[in-house]
Amino acid sequence: MNRQFWVLLAAGGLLLAFALAASLYKHQEADRIGALAIAADSPLERPHSRSVGAPNAKVVLVEFFDPACETCRSFDPLVKSLLASHPGRVRLVLRYAPFHQGSDTMVKILEAAGQQGLFSETLQIMYDTQPQWASHHHPQPEKIWAFLPEIGVDVTRARREMQDPRFTNIIEQDLVDARTLGVRKTPQFFVNGKALMRFGFPQLKKLLNDEVEKQYPNR
Repeated sequence: MNRQFWVLLAAGGLLLAFALAASLYKHQEADRIGALAIAADSPLERPHSRSVGAPNAKVVLVEFFDPACETCRSFDPLVKSLLASHPGRVRLVLRYAPFHQGSDTMVKILEAAGQQGLFSETLQIMYDTQPQWASHHHPQPEKIWAFLPEIGVDVTRARREMQDPRFTNIIEQDLVDARTLGVRKTPQFFVNGKALMRFGFPQLKKLLNDEVEKQYPNR
């Protein structure tokens, strides 16, 4: 009986120590990312980063995403609903984390379409048709070309311009920043430099709403 008691006590102690260590790590990671957010050369946003919303919004929501990510696709309308619920107060910054095979090609196509003023429309059609081209076992990014004329993309021009080395540099920079910020899967969100530590839409909504209330207390 005594032996069983001590074994259970030791196991409980280990679990408690693990929980405390995990909590400490989360706090340390949050502090580290918070310091990076206010650094002069912050990895949260770069001059090339695409953004949606009022340029002077006091709340900045950063999303690292992958066009082939199913969860990114499912979160897209949810993120748009958050922006719509706080007009003029939130700016969304989109960063690339093309972790899936073939996703770097999709990013280059997306950037090339962006040169034609069709970034948002192209991202939307990529999400809409994702099941047709983004099989994780056999991705076929070339299939997206058949859908792009529907939204007005000049395919010939996009095929040519996607070869621009600038787009490769953008991907490389975003991946470096993702590693610096500890992004290991997509989507990953940051609100005014605060990482979403527990993933989920309710958690994201609360983190964003809390920051909006903090930045716009009298509205």
